Amino acid sequence: MPGILLGDVFPNFEAETTIGKIKFHDFLGNSWGILFSHPRDFTPVCTTELACAAKISNEFKKRNVKMIALSIDSVADHLDWSKDVMAFNSDGADSPLPFPIIADDKRELSVQLGMLDPDELDKDGIPLTARCVFVIGPDKKMKLSILYPATTGRNFDELLRVIDSLQPLENKCMVIPSLSDAEAAELFPNGVTTKELPSGKKYLRYTQP
Repeated sequence: MPGILLGDVFPNFEAETTIGKIKFHDFLGNSWGILFSHPRDFTPVCTTELACAAKISNEFKKRNVKMIALSIDSVADHLDWSKDVMAFNSDGADSPLPFPIIADDKRELSVQLGMLDPDELDKDGIPLTARCVFVIGPDKKMKLSILYPATTGRNFDELLRVIDSLQPLENKCMVIPSLSDAEAAELFPNGVTTKELPSGKKYLRYTQP
């Protein structure tokens, strides 16, 4: 499996999508990004999962996160499938999906990013895409990766939680121990509260967003 480690610059791949051809870094611009893959179009778990992602897409937008999905089917299939997804949400088949889907019908990007699930095969015996999640920062470096087997759906509320934890400047809650008291006071103008513990160590510090 090709290795993309936390902190690595995410590949600046080119791909055909439901919004046309993109170059990934240009697509992200100065935003955060979340790339999530799906095994196949027109399947029940993928459809309901993508519908959930569409329903809470404004929450990602509030956090300056651009969403983009990937599946091993064609752009034409993705466009048709998107109508099913939006109809499931009762938004109507003519409502556009609020994020693009990458067409990886040759599985080239799936191989490059280590997305294939060797235990889930299509009718031709070729591996399907696993359910991967990659969170990429504005610096184009990978901040988080999660790999689920193709048979397991994802919780997008949990993905919002992890993004909040990765954006400390926008969502200040727990103060990390590596910050000195002076640095914490400067960084968090609303003040810092320290939890008194039996050990006497002052490593649980909190601030209000």
